[in-house]
Amino acid sequence: MKPADHRPRWVWPGTLVAALVLLLPLASVAQSWPARPVRLVVPFPPGGATDLLARQLAQRLGDGWAQTLVVENRGGASGAIATEHVARQPGDGYTLLFATASTHAINPAVSKVPFHPLKDFTPVVNVAAAPLGLVVHPSLPARSVKELIALLRARPGQVDMASFGTGTGSHLAGELFKVMAKVDMVHVPYKGGAAAMTDLLGGHVTLLFDTLSNTLVHAQSGKLRLLASTGPSRVAAMPSLPTIAETLPGYDAMTWFGILGPAAMPRAVVVRVNGDVAKVLQVNEVRASLAAQGFEPAAGTPEAFAAQIQADLSKWARLVAEAKIRVE
Repeated sequence: MKPADHRPRWVWPGTLVAALVLLLPLASVAQSWPARPVRLVVPFPPGGATDLLARQLAQRLGDGWAQTLVVENRGGASGAIATEHVARQPGDGYTLLFATASTHAINPAVSKVPFHPLKDFTPVVNVAAAPLGLVVHPSLPARSVKELIALLRARPGQVDMASFGTGTGSHLAGELFKVMAKVDMVHVPYKGGAAAMTDLLGGHVTLLFDTLSNTLVHAQSGKLRLLASTGPSRVAAMPSLPTIAETLPGYDAMTWFGILGPAAMPRAVVVRVNGDVAKVLQVNEVRASLAAQGFEPAAGTPEAFAAQIQADLSKWARLVAEAKIRVE
């Protein structure tokens, strides 16, 4: 008869075993992804600021993944076509959306869209943020936001405000300014920023909220006057340019550019992409390029990005209701 074995035996608690079982597939997914090329869908045509930012990021991420990150442009319907397309794809991490505040937070506020901006997506990472520039034609005798407000109050309904189109970020930045400054301007919507800028340069309209990179070029040439940026704080690369918020406390029409995937993306893939984007945004060359274009690196957790989207959805919905904005 064998003597009793009194050596201690380790018994794994059931909950710990269950947790390990759940973690094993996640680790496997993280190690195997990406096993094939990944698509990054951009909701605008090639050549614009959003497209250029997406391509710069895609090149570095693809190099790190040893897989091609294909940038696919799907323009139309103010970004809704591309956004709906991604929402309908499998949530396996091989189709991603390069969204903007305009396509993902403003569109749902101004019109009926065939997707839910949060339920149909997995927020991954906020890549960068950028304010717009408030620029005026030199014929307008205002050299500061304070002077502009005084002039608009003295001339209600006599100044034209161009925009990229009804319901765009450019339009809503102007509407927010009108509401907070208690002024009235005539909205003149265009089919895109290029047409609006052309007419502003020609003096056919007087004021425009446009990307900083566009406004800065014409301001430096003396063709236009750049009064302020629309973010909550001054742009690091342009410290002499004031913000509208310095005159109108609380004004913030910052836009963001971020990556989302379809709903139910594997958590391991979300964490992987989030971390890899954060690493790219720490590269000095990338940061310098972003600053030159008026972008500020963002990064942060997926949860923080989801909260940003929710906050913007609420903010723009309130403004759209107050300003009675409708997009047919």
